[in-house]
Amino acid sequence: MRHCPPLFFRFCRRLSIFACLLLPGEASTIADTPVEERLQQIQKLLRQGSWEDARKQLADALSKFPREASLYNFMGVVEAQAGNYPSAEACFSRALELSPRFTGAAVNLGRLYQENLAKDAKARVKAFQVYQRVLAYEPSHAEALFQSAVLSLQQGQYRAALAALTRLPAEVQERPQSLAVRCASLAALDRTGEAEKAAEVLLAHPDLTAADVLLVLPALEEKMKRELEERLLEGLTSRSLHTPESLRELGLFHEQQGQLDRARQTLEGAVTSPVSVPLLLDLARVAYKSKDLKGTLGYLAHARDLEPENFGVRFFFGIVCVELDLLIDATKSLKEAEALSPENPYANYALGSVLMQSSEPRSGLPYVQKYCRLRPKDPRGRLALGAAYFQVGEHALAQKELEAVVALPEAAAGANYFLGRMAKLQGNQEEAYRLIRLSVKANPDFADALVELGQLEMRQKNNAAAEKALQRAVALEPDSFKANMHLLRLYQATHDSRADAQQRRFDEISKKRAEKETSLLRTIEVRPY
Repeated sequence: MRHCPPLFFRFCRRLSIFACLLLPGEASTIADTPVEERLQQIQKLLRQGSWEDARKQLADALSKFPREASLYNFMGVVEAQAGNYPSAEACFSRALELSPRFTGAAVNLGRLYQENLAKDAKARVKAFQVYQRVLAYEPSHAEALFQSAVLSLQQGQYRAALAALTRLPAEVQERPQSLAVRCASLAALDRTGEAEKAAEVLLAHPDLTAADVLLVLPALEEKMKRELEERLLEGLTSRSLHTPESLRELGLFHEQQGQLDRARQTLEGAVTSPVSVPLLLDLARVAYKSKDLKGTLGYLAHARDLEPENFGVRFFFGIVCVELDLLIDATKSLKEAEALSPENPYANYALGSVLMQSSEPRSGLPYVQKYCRLRPKDPRGRLALGAAYFQVGEHALAQKELEAVVALPEAAAGANYFLGRMAKLQGNQEEAYRLIRLSVKANPDFADALVELGQLEMRQKNNAAAEKALQRAVALEPDSFKANMHLLRLYQATHDSRADAQQRRFDEISKKRAEKETSLLRTIEVRPY
């Protein structure tokens, strides 16, 4: 699930520019002074959306009235609107220094923190402290109580969240926002019956919105309350209260449950115009998991058009092209990904692997070598480099890299496999047989090693063992050129009645694709998403 922005009571504005300017007891110092007129002018500009003009007016006013808290509050709103988080924080904080009980500035500061949780690791704690500061002199302040409950929920302090809610006026406790926080807090405390009752009331509430549910989803997800998550999200849909964001969350929920068809259908329903790149990536990921590679490329191509400099899109596109044997497109996309993020180890590894399959395989070596430099503690890097050296015929270098990791569990299967192939090329059949058997022992599902084992068993006339190994390889990779070719040879050599059917199967595979060396790309699992 994605974390949702904080939800505020609907009678409150986000970073209000009007509600906290001339409140009794807060800005009385400006009554009947020149500041009042300036504030009214600035307020008018803000209402009109003339933010830059308002900023100029505020800068001028602050130069004349440097101790006027309301001006700093206004400037904080303007800075927040412009996305200048540090400046907005400084302005609201200065307003509170000048007027410690300036509730409007305090609420604005609390909201600012909640809207910038991703930018400031301490923002949630600071927001809570601001609301507690308000409650110290105004214990019944509704928004401070509610936001304290929300923040307590987000920090896993579920009893504190419930306690804050109980201090709200009765009518506020029955609002959907409060019901949602109550429902999630009860669920997190495993008070299941009470949580279900709260959910029932929430979903039936006439003022329910998707934002009410989205507010508490992260807490439900963290506590693995899957059934309640689904109930709330489906409840929105059943009442036609869903939004693109809630549909996306429901689609992601279905994906987590392994319901890929439902996930894709729901995510498609979340598409709006213009479609967002994150949603396209969600759709691409689900299509990829569903093994619809062409559909995956369709989503990624759209995302690439929208954000051509997005590394993740370029990388994902390249990996899918590899799986579709579109090596020219894969090379182009992975080169673009590597150019966007030259120090990304997996971009270097994937590009190196693809180039190793090109007409100039040596061009891939520098990228595999760079992966090893970027991930020096990953034994699979040295395995990949050993495989690369093997492919370009540098057997001495390959042996050095492979022997360095052959005893490590994560590299044993691959290292023994390539060492076994080198032994076979050198005519040492006995050593090759020993090493390939070690490879299969380390990973019984290593199809390439099973093919090699099948060939070696055939040479020793162990036809039953050869058939077992080759059939296992075909079962693991039905479209494997090498596995089907050697199984056909075995059937032909033993005059097996299945030879004709295997010949037809091999001919079918041959039309689809030519034999390629793919072992390098398999040494490290690259998850494109």
